[in-house]
Amino acid sequence: MPEASPGAGARLERPAEGIALLRLNRPERLNALDDATVLGMGRLLDRIEDDDTCRVLILSGTGRGFCAGFDLSLAGDAPGSEQGETQAWMKRQERFAGLVSRLRGLRQPVIAAVNGPANGAGLGIALAAEIRIAARSASFNAAFVKVGMSSCDIGVSWLLPRAVGSSRSFEMMLTGRMVQSEEAARIGLVSEVVDDDALIPRAVEMAQSIAAHSAFAVWMTKRGGWANMESASLAAAIELENRTQILARTTGDLERAARALLDRRKAGP
Repeated sequence: MPEASPGAGARLERPAEGIALLRLNRPERLNALDDATVLGMGRLLDRIEDDDTCRVLILSGTGRGFCAGFDLSLAGDAPGSEQGETQAWMKRQERFAGLVSRLRGLRQPVIAAVNGPANGAGLGIALAAEIRIAARSASFNAAFVKVGMSSCDIGVSWLLPRAVGSSRSFEMMLTGRMVQSEEAARIGLVSEVVDDDALIPRAVEMAQSIAAHSAFAVWMTKRGGWANMESASLAAAIELENRTQILARTTGDLERAARALLDRRKAGP
């Protein structure tokens, strides 16, 4: 069995060499986010960031859900409210939304293995991953509009239209309706749908195919891909690509790969 490291509402596993699996771990609440879980996830992401042996991160949930979003049992108060309610809620908002920035900022690519509901903030966390795979039980919605809050939350208003286009994004955010796994695949919200019991094995398989490549090349692909989503022009995007390629060449990985390929060709079939 992979070794597990427990945390407050989250735990870290090692399902294969070079692969980390971070599971939200409040199954009795469908892994809804509370303050302790957000802090626990932050500590585990710090550990992953500092681990040079970790090449890819898989993000999933324990039990029947990926993440049911913000734990609504906490809606009445925020830590530190005695010092000022607005300030306390702003601090909480920034901590929760900061998970998206942390996942985006990791050197390692992130695969969201979505099991069951990914609602509200859970949708935002899934969108922060570079790749999303859904179990057949997965479902997605921008939930906060249903409880009197804006669906523009935890990065969703920026990430969702880039995944599914503006019209579908607004339709999801304004109605708050549930999108099931097959529709999610059809509209490009996820890459593929697999049976529930195949979800983690498929995510590990994909992670291993990524980890087989140069760590620096994978890092620069993640950084460049996100950066060029915000690029002002094709020319600016190509400029970044050009500089990245020349930087990547200094690692020597291109020369080693070319030499290995030529040696295989010489050896014949």
